[in-house]
Amino acid sequence: MQNGPAVRRRKLGAELRALRTGAGLTSGEAARMVGWHQSKVSRIETGASGVKPADVRLLLDAYAVADAQLCELLMALAGSEDRGGRHHWWHAYRGVLPSTYRDFISLESQASGMRTLETSVVPGLLQTPEYARAVTRAAVEGLDEERLDALVEVRLARQDVLRARPPLELAAVLDEAVLRREVGGPEVMARQLNRLVEAARLPQVRLQVLPFGAGAHIGITGPFVIFSFLSTSDLDVVVLDHLTSSLYLERKEDLEAYTEAFNTLRIHALSPEDSLDFIAAMGEGA
Repeated sequence: MQNGPAVRRRKLGAELRALRTGAGLTSGEAARMVGWHQSKVSRIETGASGVKPADVRLLLDAYAVADAQLCELLMALAGSEDRGGRHHWWHAYRGVLPSTYRDFISLESQASGMRTLETSVVPGLLQTPEYARAVTRAAVEGLDEERLDALVEVRLARQDVLRARPPLELAAVLDEAVLRREVGGPEVMARQLNRLVEAARLPQVRLQVLPFGAGAHIGITGPFVIFSFLSTSDLDVVVLDHLTSSLYLERKEDLEAYTEAFNTLRIHALSPEDSLDFIAAMGEGA
């Protein structure tokens, strides 16, 4: 288990190494093409040192990489700039967001798919403003109103990935406790349940409810997120959130274990259609 930045460096380095060998170049030849010492290429490829987006551009050009989506993904892993050298939107919140959260948002913004088990709260991508405010206020003690506003803005801005072209494909399994926990009061919760009903009808969103009647299940150990990337599965990663940090699991056996766990949870959960009816009924009674 590693922190976000370490995983990003390692994954980026491994992908750059694969692209270099695919281009038939040694590390020394690649270094000469971009005017570096060979040791710099080696450090980047092993994840021993970070790399600027501009340096990634040089390497991708040297390796004649034509896949625009892959290039953009690797640029995002390198730092907080897009293909045009502009800062991504979350850069404006650097003074508010911890680095682990910025790293999570960066992965989320570039992922093609996200599978998540939630056991306590509604996934951030599906929260209403009022629900997001109540959750954030409870989760982070001592927030002044200005910082609280900023964190809620970030939560809502993240939801743009569901409206992107192409959108993020979101598959979420929600423990029934998520729906029963009255966050922010009855009115806030009623609006949140209605929001979930709307989201469940979107083609890019697949919601399933894991009812209390399912009994003990593999997800009782805690929530998790699996990010997947269209260009290469080598960049897939599992994220586990803790109170003060996030852990990133990238080993093949970890990914397989969590993927199997998620598939098992989906089997025991209500179908998407029955889940929609379940949530709608709760919303009507809220």
